Amino acid sequence: MPDQTEPQLTDKRRTRRAKIAKPLRVRPSEPRDEHFEDLPVSVNASKDGIFFQTRRKGYYKGMRVFVTFPFTSQHDPMNCEYVAEVVRVEELPNNRYGVALHFLMTVNYSAGGPPGTTTRG
Repeated sequence: MPDQTEPQLTDKRRTRRAKIAKPLRVRPSEPRDEHFEDLPVSVNASKDGIFFQTRRKGYYKGMRVFVTFPFTSQHDPMNCEYVAEVVRVEELPNNRYGVALHFLMTVNYSAGGPPGTTTRG
C-alpha cells in the first residue's frame, strides 16, 4: 500500500509534449540581461513551450527570451519567433543545463503584416 504522506507531483503542462530534435535560437529579450545568442537543439516541444539542453550558464527562472523555433538561418522567411519565459532550469551532468520555456506571445515578421506585428498565443 502506498504511503499516503508522499507529496503528489503535479504536472503543470496543459498540452502534451512531443520528442523533437530541431535547432532553435534563443536570445534575451530584457536589456538588463547580458546579450547572447544560444543555438541549442530541442529535446521536446508542445504548442505552449519547449525544452532544450545547453552548455550556456545564466538562464534563470522568470527570464524572458526571444525564441526562434525551428531555426534554420537568420534570413529564413519561415522563421517563427516567440517571446517566452524560462519556467525551469535543471543542472545536468557534463556541465550542461536543461531549460524549459513557456511561450507567451508569437512575434510574426513574415505573416503578411508589417514587421513587429504580434499575436498573443
